[in-house]
Amino acid sequence: MNVDEEITMGTLLAAFDEYLRRVRSVCPGTRRNYARYVTEFLITVFADGAADPRQIRPSDVVAFVAGATTRYRPRTVESTATSLRSFFRFLRLEGLREDRLEDAVPMVPRRETGLVQHLNSATFERLIASLDSSSPRGLRDRAIILCVARLGLRGGEVAQLRLEDLDWPNATVRVRARKTGHGALLPLTNEVGAALAGYLQHGRPDTSGREVFVLHRLRAGAPISSSIVRRAVEHALERAGIDAPTHGANLLRHSLATGLLEHGAGLSQIADLMGHSSLATTRIYAAVDVAALREVGLAWPEATS
Repeated sequence: MNVDEEITMGTLLAAFDEYLRRVRSVCPGTRRNYARYVTEFLITVFADGAADPRQIRPSDVVAFVAGATTRYRPRTVESTATSLRSFFRFLRLEGLREDRLEDAVPMVPRRETGLVQHLNSATFERLIASLDSSSPRGLRDRAIILCVARLGLRGGEVAQLRLEDLDWPNATVRVRARKTGHGALLPLTNEVGAALAGYLQHGRPDTSGREVFVLHRLRAGAPISSSIVRRAVEHALERAGIDAPTHGANLLRHSLATGLLEHGAGLSQIADLMGHSSLATTRIYAAVDVAALREVGLAWPEATS
């Protein structure tokens, strides 16, 4: 981009998105979030549609993040700050700024919430044992929950699984894109494989769609969304009579990660399984087992953008 030419917000945002995709390999969902927060910032600073990056002042950055704290929850404010830091690095890389404007983004303090919300090992296994397989929908939801509880997949990752992602001869599952911006190849365990095979053979409606999990009632055969994953978890918890601290795929992901930590898995292994881009994200499980954390040989990093 040429800094001497008039730059519109649309042009700047398109170039930023291309940078995130091509240089940073950021997944589409994260790119959309970055674009949302950066767009809000640019509209705040440049009301007329033109966007001259040279005119952004550090005080604009501080004021915007401070204002975000009155509108958003702390985690969203932290995401806003991360998006801005990435955007300002992009500006410097493109020659649109020479200074390190990202250093002007205020640090957002993390609110201490204690232990991550999860099920203890006994309750977690009781949930798994109670899963229903007496109906086509039950077979589907059981396979969905095991993909989350045993493989650590996010709800969106489960919804996006395709038939060709299941490599039966090599017993692997391919996750096409994670929040890290890269895909992953995970082991297809006997338990998860049996649940998937049972659903595909005896539960999945006839459809030409390539998604593994599909709807069974309205629009039967259409691919599911992540909301179906959440409903599957909620129904399973209710069926098992478990009063969980929260619901949805993250409850099972957190339960898997804390269980692995308790059984001696390293934080780097957990980060790989969960699709974390940094050990700084995996540190939410550190409070669960301090003794295990002390065994980690790597230095514990501070949170970074």
